[in-house]
Parts: sequence; structure tokens; C-alpha cells
Amino acid sequence: MNMRCDTIIRNATIIDGTGNPRSTGDVAISGERIAGVGDLGSWSADREIEANGRVVAPGFIDAHTHDDRAVLCGPECMLCKMSQGVTTVVVGNCGISLSPVRMKNRPIPPLDLLGGEEWWTFDSFGEYAERLATDPSPVNTVALIGHMSLRVEAMEGDVFRAATDKEAAHMQSRLRQSLKEGASGFSTGLYYPASNQAPTAEVMAVAEAVRETGALYVTHMRDEGDQVLASIEESLRIGSHVGAPVVISHHKCVLPNNFGRSVETLAVLEAAQARQKVSFDVYPYNASSTVLMPEKMREDVPIRITWSVPFPQFTGRFLSEIAEEWGVDIVAAAKRLLPAGAIYYQINEDDMQRILAHPRSMVGSDGLPHDQFPHPRLWGTFPRVLGHYARDLGLFSLETAVHKMSGKVADVFGLVDRGVVRKGAFADLVLFDPLTVRDAANFETPTLPADGIVETWVGGQSAYVHGKGATKARAGRLVTRGT
Repeated sequence: MNMRCDTIIRNATIIDGTGNPRSTGDVAISGERIAGVGDLGSWSADREIEANGRVVAPGFIDAHTHDDRAVLCGPECMLCKMSQGVTTVVVGNCGISLSPVRMKNRPIPPLDLLGGEEWWTFDSFGEYAERLATDPSPVNTVALIGHMSLRVEAMEGDVFRAATDKEAAHMQSRLRQSLKEGASGFSTGLYYPASNQAPTAEVMAVAEAVRETGALYVTHMRDEGDQVLASIEESLRIGSHVGAPVVISHHKCVLPNNFGRSVETLAVLEAAQARQKVSFDVYPYNASSTVLMPEKMREDVPIRITWSVPFPQFTGRFLSEIAEEWGVDIVAAAKRLLPAGAIYYQINEDDMQRILAHPRSMVGSDGLPHDQFPHPRLWGTFPRVLGHYARDLGLFSLETAVHKMSGKVADVFGLVDRGVVRKGAFADLVLFDPLTVRDAANFETPTLPADGIVETWVGGQSAYVHGKGATKARAGRLVTRGT
């Protein structure tokens, strides 16, 4: 039977996102769905692409982003992700979400990672969802609601204390309404001063809103250093209390005195599997990035500045160099640079690889799209996993790498018909060359697009073409659990 479709990718190596072995064949796209997979020699299409053995895989799902604002700003703002083959992003992580709160003044750190008060205009998640519907993003969006954002509103900015019962009830009400309006989970950033004074009981009280919905509890834990095991236990206890699957954000063991402790943390997480659902994401680098926090300074952790409001000329420079120029110590220099962002070289490569290789891990970039001099993970995370860790180091197979970046993430976040190459699934796809794919972005030149990502499709529409950049397509949609 002669079938016709919009696009056929012929003679491809198909890695379907499930972790199963690769196959060869064709992939057909009709509208926003995959119309066929396999030997489609009798099919014809408006556009035919010769893969010549290159890989067709599900578009990657970035499990951890801060793209809340970037998804509202058009194709060029999402070039950093589409050029990696990313077709879906999870926003609202680390307790930081652009809704449901309005700001009259510049938000406190780290909420300001998403921008000044001019961006904080969504009084409900429904308003944010409506914006995505009327002015679509080029990529799909899965949204979490941030505890820190809820705290700032409920506590009227007085966040350096525990919330009262009334304030916690207000947060719970706002979270419950947001989940009804299409949010997929609740996130916390208990590491940060704006949330650190929240006791476990407060988080549990707010998280009660997820009990009846099946939504996720996603957390930047209270501590990833000396108290990392206690923080894991707290995270598991909160999830268990409300019956929510737990996702531990950007799992790592920071600071030199904790290097090697991933052996302990992974053992705890494995044991927890018998009691509850728990997963974790990780980025493939030995440095973290967030706002600059003078109270977190250590002489044995090099720090590079990614942005500074009063001193933008120092972006990309090491804090120690700036301090030396000014004739002050690093704490004094950091205070002078505020508000600012930074890269912290505080992760052990062996720990990172051990976590990345673990069967429960997913890949998330944790990229900060509004940093002037960003961490290279914003542009390089996914091709780095494919090229450096899977192909060059052999840490795992290419099939496993793709699974960690597609089908596994879809399973954890409850996304239907995504993260897989099969008939009937959404045509969120990436075509890449397994021999040349690699991250070009690095710590000195962090905004270079990857090599080897040939083309990216979102909802059946070509969204990125190597050498040409982002197209004008805006086929992204808000995706919720179970849809």
C-alpha cells in the first residue's frame, strides 16, 4: 500500500528511547505524530531526508531547567536547547517558578535568576499556562511550582524564618490551584537562605496539595555537602508523607571533604526503592552554578563570575583574581559584586560519573539561560553525554544515554507518548551523527552550539537545523502528567 506523510527520515539508525537495542529503518511523520517506523519503502512524503545511518532518537527531555522565562521569549531564546536535540524542558525547579506570584521589586536571590520584577507578572499558574497557549514556545514545557516563590508571596517577603500555619495554608492553597491549572509538581530549594528556615513540617504542610493529584515532589535538597545523607532522608520523608514520587535535583556530593560519598548516597537511594518511588537528575560536569553567595565562600573552591549587576565587566573572571585586583579577600569581593551569579568548581569527576552511570539517573542541564557568561551545561549537556561519556569514555551504551535523556524522563514525569520513537507517539525527534556529536561549549567559551546535532523536530515541525539555527516553528505546548 502506498502511504503518504509529511516527512520521512530514511535509512536511519533508530534508538527508540526505551533502552532497547538499536534498529535500522525509516521514520515517517504526519502532523504532530509519528506515522510509521520500520521499512517504509512504499511510502512517499512531502520531504524526504536521507539519514545515511545517522541516529534518529526521541527529542531529549531536559529534566532540570530554569527556562521558565526563556520558553516565553521565542525560538532564539531556546536555541541553546534545540541545538542539543532538546524538545521538552522541565521548568520551575529548585523552588523557583515564575508563577503564581507577582513582584513589585527585584526578587531576592535566587529568584532573580529568572530576571527582574518586569518578568514576575503571573498571578496564577493559569495565566502562565495561557501565555504558553497563546504565544507558543518552540519546545514543550513541563512546569513545577516553586516553594520559594510561594513563600515570598505568602510571607510578604519575610522569608528568613519559618512560616506560620496560616502562611503554609496559603501556600498549599496556591499550589493546589496551580496543579489543577496544569502544573505537574512541587519543587523546593531548601539549600537557599530564602527557604532554608522552612522546617520539614512546613514543607510537608504545603506538599499536602500533591497528595490527591499524583504530582511529583522535586527538590534541591537542604544540603549536598556534609549533611547530604540527612538531606536525602528528609527528601524521602517528605515524599513518603504525601505519597508523592521524589526527584532529587542535580544529585552530587559537593566540597573536597565529601568527594567519594556518592557510594553512600547511591546506596541509600537504592534501598529507598523498596519503599517509594525516587529518581534523580544529574548534569555531566564537575562544577555547579547558581547565584553568588558570600556566606558559602571557601578558599579551596575556585569560583568564576557569570554575571554581576554592578560590575558586568567582570563576567567570566575568577573571584580570586578580582579580589586580588581590589586588594580584599574573596568574601569582601563577593559582597561588592552582588547581585551576581557564579560557577563553583566543587564536584568530583568520579562522583559525577558514578551518579551519571547509575540506572536511576536522568540527565538535566540545570542551565541558567539569562546568565551573561553561563556555565557550559546550558549549551552542551546532552551532546556531552552522547559524545564524551557514551562514545569516548564508554561509561554506558548510546542506547542507555538516549534512554536517560528521553524515555526515562518521560516515565518519571508521567508524560504520555513522549520520549519514544514508535508509531503514534509525538514526533519530537532528533537526528544526530553518533561519530561526531560532541559539546563545543566549554568554561572559556560557554555559548557554542554542539557539533553533530543535524536537526530537531518538535510536534512534527522542524525547529532547529545545524548550520542554519532555529526555525520560526512554535509547536511546543504545556505538557502535564498523564497527557
